[in-house]
Amino acid sequence: MKPGITAKLFMAIFCTCALVLITMNWGVRMSFERGFIDYIRQSNEQRVQLLADTLQDQYKQHGNWEFLETNDRLIYQIMRSFEQNSSPRMPPQGWRTKFWILDSHDRRIGGYDQPVPPDLQGPRRIMTVDGVVIGSVISTPAERLTRDADINFERQQSRTSWMIVAFTALLAAAVTWVLSREMLAPVKRLVNGTHLLASGDFSTRVKVDSEDELGKLAQDFNQLAMTLEKNEQMRRAFMADISHELRTPLAVLRGELEAMQDGVRKMSVSSLESLQSEVSILTKLVDDLHQLSLSDAGALAYRKVDTDVVHLVQLAEAGSRDRFHAKQLTLTSHLPESAEVFGDPQRLSQLFNNLLENSLRYTDPNGGLEILGEIRDKSLYLMFQDSAPGISDEQLSRIFERFYRTEGSRNRASGGSGLGLAICQNIVEAHGGQISASHSPAGGVRITIVLPLSVTSGPRN
Repeated sequence: MKPGITAKLFMAIFCTCALVLITMNWGVRMSFERGFIDYIRQSNEQRVQLLADTLQDQYKQHGNWEFLETNDRLIYQIMRSFEQNSSPRMPPQGWRTKFWILDSHDRRIGGYDQPVPPDLQGPRRIMTVDGVVIGSVISTPAERLTRDADINFERQQSRTSWMIVAFTALLAAAVTWVLSREMLAPVKRLVNGTHLLASGDFSTRVKVDSEDELGKLAQDFNQLAMTLEKNEQMRRAFMADISHELRTPLAVLRGELEAMQDGVRKMSVSSLESLQSEVSILTKLVDDLHQLSLSDAGALAYRKVDTDVVHLVQLAEAGSRDRFHAKQLTLTSHLPESAEVFGDPQRLSQLFNNLLENSLRYTDPNGGLEILGEIRDKSLYLMFQDSAPGISDEQLSRIFERFYRTEGSRNRASGGSGLGLAICQNIVEAHGGQISASHSPAGGVRITIVLPLSVTSGPRN
């Protein structure tokens, strides 16, 4: 079984803490040992110097070493006087080395009762009187004493330090385990949420309890889940709408053909025109679906050049004017002389024709459509505002959804597939613009398009 991310993070942090503890313990021990040796060395060297100075003064008073040879306890009395003296020159208490007092011929006259080792390398102080060498004081090195007499103290310190390391390691392990679990709790929630999301449960969400990088990741995950859930709902609604849209004309065609086959209805020009009408509805629906799928995939062939949008609007207006008059609708426009944008003239013409067709289908007779245009903030604002009937705020928010048709007069009876405005939205966004819907002052719907002008574009007088 492979370790999880919690175990890996725990081992990483714990191993780092353990390495730091061992390194610190080793460094402290090395520093302590060296400092302890230096402490003993300096203490012994100072005591040897003090002892040599004292014996040198005693020699001046007696003139020879007989006072020391006949009174071996004098040395220890001198040493005890060092401990009782409160002078700041006094070294720390405790004589930690063996020492010998030698005369000018290196013969022992006091101190340790064993002969001086021939290879002794300890501190040595020469005693002189009036420039004549009278003897010396020599002691064993501090390093040798540390390895021998202080071994118990060193072992005690070693045991204590390792006990501290063990206790600190256990404490670090406990803290690391708690921290690793707490730190990785958001990650585990994201992992579980991702598994649910991958299995098709788009309603899953993760708890956001921080504002750090993990919190932002959780927010992005929730946003992704919401988008996928919305897309899944739209996909299902899209499929249902397509089947519904295709079912009606196909049912009409089937009924007409069966009636002709059964002799209920004679084949005539009017019956063929009825069939042709349903075929036209199917053809337009399929064409709209094809255009919408291409625009969604970004596969529409946009051949962008500097284009005068005002001229394109005027061409679309001229092509639709007779149809508006035939339905007793007025068509007026108030546009700037010109406005160039970097776009595809064919797709922009399709955009304007779709908007004109939308108003032509859904506007009541004796009404009209007004097209307004103005240039501001380096953008062209076009407003297509028609007359009654109007729609509600909730319907305005959904007007660009696929297959969405409002109730009342703006329904399928007018011949729309519910895809025209969705295609318009894709075309506008492909040109870097924006499209929105609002209530028209004339009682209908206002469609506002904002297109960025070309760099060299501007109103021409």
